[in-house]
Amino acid sequence: MAVFAAYSNSFDGAFHFDDVHTVVDNPSIRSLRNIPRFFTDATSFSVLPQNRTYRPVVSTMLAVDYALSRAAGRPYEPFWFHLITFLLFCCEVVLLYGLFRLVLDKTLPSPANPWVALFAAAWYGLHPAMAETVNYVIQRGDLYCTLGCVAALYLYARYPGLRRKGLYLVPFALAMLSKPPAAVFPVLLILYVYFFENRDLGDLARLRRAVAASLPSVGATVALMVLQSAMTPKSFVGSNLSASHYRLTQPFVWSRYVGELFLPLHLNADTDLIPFAELNLRALFGIVFVLGLLAAAAYTLSSRRLFPIAFGILWFVVTELPTSLYPLAEAENDHRMFFSFPGLMLAAAWGAWLLLLHFFGEAQQGKDPKARTVPSWVRWAAAVASVLVLFGYAYGVRQRNIVWHDDESLWRDDVEKSPLNGRGLMNYGLVQMQKGSYQAALDLFNRALERTPNYSTLEINLGIANGTMADAGEPSRAVDAERHFKRAIKLSPKYDGTHAYYGRWLFEHNRNPEAIEELTTAMQLNPGRLLQREYLIKAEEKAGDYVAVRQVAQDTLAIAPENGVAQKALRDIPKKDASYWSNLSVEQFKKGQYVQCIESARMALNVNPALAQAYNTIGAACAALHRWDDAIRSEEKALVLQPDYETARKNLAFLIAQKNRPQTAGAAPAGLPAK
Repeated sequence: MAVFAAYSNSFDGAFHFDDVHTVVDNPSIRSLRNIPRFFTDATSFSVLPQNRTYRPVVSTMLAVDYALSRAAGRPYEPFWFHLITFLLFCCEVVLLYGLFRLVLDKTLPSPANPWVALFAAAWYGLHPAMAETVNYVIQRGDLYCTLGCVAALYLYARYPGLRRKGLYLVPFALAMLSKPPAAVFPVLLILYVYFFENRDLGDLARLRRAVAASLPSVGATVALMVLQSAMTPKSFVGSNLSASHYRLTQPFVWSRYVGELFLPLHLNADTDLIPFAELNLRALFGIVFVLGLLAAAAYTLSSRRLFPIAFGILWFVVTELPTSLYPLAEAENDHRMFFSFPGLMLAAAWGAWLLLLHFFGEAQQGKDPKARTVPSWVRWAAAVASVLVLFGYAYGVRQRNIVWHDDESLWRDDVEKSPLNGRGLMNYGLVQMQKGSYQAALDLFNRALERTPNYSTLEINLGIANGTMADAGEPSRAVDAERHFKRAIKLSPKYDGTHAYYGRWLFEHNRNPEAIEELTTAMQLNPGRLLQREYLIKAEEKAGDYVAVRQVAQDTLAIAPENGVAQKALRDIPKKDASYWSNLSVEQFKKGQYVQCIESARMALNVNPALAQAYNTIGAACAALHRWDDAIRSEEKALVLQPDYETARKNLAFLIAQKNRPQTAGAAPAGLPAK
């Protein structure tokens, strides 16, 4: 109930940042029929090639969310996307309570254990850092990853009789199909078995048992990692940062994360922390901090009653390693704390209880002198303090929900906390541009330009802002707009967005041939994004090339069946007679436009299926493309329809004679299609 109360103001939060290319602009999630494809084609994860990775469970759940929102009559209603995330988060909190209680009962049986476990689980459920993941739709991958590993560990610990059946591996496999950091599960399992099972054995024997217990999960991990590697497209780009600089920064990042555990005052969507290029004071502090953390873990190995603390610290270390060793796009991200904090919270809660026992503990009369308890007034004081602390964290959750409510609140908060972050400044500028405050947007973009002078997306937005201001009465800015668009292309010539937005601007300023060229390039670079497709359809309509309109519109509907622009374009194609399309195909043949020629001839056949000349034209164009079998079939159909068609007869004889001979590219048969 407390967790629900804390998150009750989060269900109408907007889509943000990476949600755009993975959710809002992603046509793949708009049909449940694509669910099998999510497991075989990682390009369905995002419309941006560099962001495509293999997370089929995430895409599947997004498709379910979209189906629910559509069934409710409001596609992309954020409520449905947040609801399932929140319910699964609650499941994780419950499972953490169960796991923590099992661990504590195996360590030191006590009536206080349920309360310590409850505090640790509630702390997790009400901690503001968790809101960074729960509010961020696409980062549910961290939730599924953590939930799957926690569920697997709980099943293994709670139901030892089912271990041989391997049921605990099911949630782990789902976690692996959500996000790769789940691969640390075998290590977590080793730590659990070593610390809390086979207590009558020596250290080395327990370690051997723990390693043996992990072998099935190790096998599953290897298999799923191989699958992950094979399925991830080569276009995926994990990071452009220096690997050595990134790793040097991570110890300091760990110290910030641990600080956020107790005082979460610096949470923000996009940090301005720049990876350290050399060993500076902050890097040195981070290294000392990590050494101290490892020393604390080593110290707590000295006594079994301290094992939950060692387990919790090592949980944090193990779950942070994947994102610390493998360079990612940002040096730190708040959602990376989601998987790591359960361990720290267990360690801190158990450590606090042991301190109470140490300073206030009393032996119980007639019982084991080692079994100590604390006076009732201390328990009540601890309970009141715990509730007050949790209320404070819950208030922080509600404040973070307010920040995540819309783009303006999110990026204003980010700019205030990370004023040196060029991307954050740019995103806040986008908010101002959407409000119509173009001068304010330009000011923010120019500040961002000082921090990120070679950022192609920023150049695109500078082009859009200047172009809009030029249209609004400052014509001199049109030159600046085009300059920024062209620089964006120069910086990222293989990024479809640079060509798409320049093409859109060209189209809107009546430079249609150039627009078609840029939009076609954008579509070739990234066929999955709808922006360039929609504007290319409009540009081809404006040019009067209805063959191209039909082709692009049909291809668009193949990937996005409900696309309104493509549907309208097909409805609005002028109803030309067969002779129009036939004559057009002949002209296209003469210009060497063989693919367009074939399409126009087929348009003629759609109107008049008995038009022999159209088949003859297709045959001639197919021959020019060295598609000999298609060409022969087309000429044969022409002669069936018109046996006395002399041009078709000559073409057929030529094709049969030439079918198996080497041909010069672009060569045409002897007879041209006749009008």
